[in-house]
Amino acid sequence: MALLEVKQLNKRFGGLLAVNDVSFQVEPGQIKAVIGPNGAGKTTLFNMISGTFPATSGTVSFKGRELKGKKPFQVAGLGMARTFQNIKMFSGMTALENVMVGRHVQSNSGFFASMFRMPWTWKEERNIRDKSMELLAFLEIEEHAHTDAASLAFGQQRAVELARALALEPSLLLLDEPAAGLNIYETAEVGRLITKIRDLGITVLLVEHDMSLVMDISDEIVVLCFGEKIAEDAPEKIQQDPEVIKIYLGEE
Repeated sequence: MALLEVKQLNKRFGGLLAVNDVSFQVEPGQIKAVIGPNGAGKTTLFNMISGTFPATSGTVSFKGRELKGKKPFQVAGLGMARTFQNIKMFSGMTALENVMVGRHVQSNSGFFASMFRMPWTWKEERNIRDKSMELLAFLEIEEHAHTDAASLAFGQQRAVELARALALEPSLLLLDEPAAGLNIYETAEVGRLITKIRDLGITVLLVEHDMSLVMDISDEIVVLCFGEKIAEDAPEKIQQDPEVIKIYLGEE
C-alpha cells in the first residue's frame, strides 16, 4: 500500500484553478520530487497535503487514512513532518532548543504537570534533550547545539530545520525547496543529508527547483505545469520527456 496517495486533487482560488486534477502516489522508502516552473502549483499542492489549505475537491490519504478536514497539527500527529522554503528559526533560542520544540509533539506531560514541574516532567524533558542532541549529531551539526540558531550560516540553519522536523519521528517528510538560498556546496550537502534521512527508513517528498539535486537523489519525479500533472517517471525518463524539455527549455 502507498504511504501517501493523492487522488484527483483540485484547488480553486476564486476563478483561478491553482491545482487541477493531480494524482500520484508515494511509496514507502522513496525520495519523490515535485518539479515545475514558478506558478505551477507545487507549494499549493504541499499545503493541501499537509492540511494548511483544504482541497476544493479530491482526496489525500496517508497510511490509508483520508486527511480531509484534518488540521496541520493533526496531520503532523499522524507522522507527517514538513519544512518550508523560508527557514523559520525561533529567535533567541539555541539550535538544540529549536530541535526540542519539534520533539515536544512526542511529550505526554500536560500543561499543569509542566507548570508545576512534576517529577516525571524532568525525566521527559531530559529524554527530549537527549534525542534532540542525537538528531543534531546525525545531521553533523552537534558542535553548534548551544549556538543561537539565528546566527548560524544558512546551510547550518537548514540542517537545524531538518533536525527539528525529524524530532517529530515522521514516516513522511515534506521538504519545500530545501536548497533555496544555498550555494553549490551547501546544496550538495543537503542532498547528502536527505539521502541519509531516507536511509533511516523515512520517506521523502520534496518540491525543488535545483534540477541537479532533484536528478541526483530522486527515485521518481512528478512534473506540474499550470496546476496540471504533465509527467511522472524516473529521473532519466523525465530528462528525455519532450513536454518537460519544452517547459524548461522552450520550443527550440
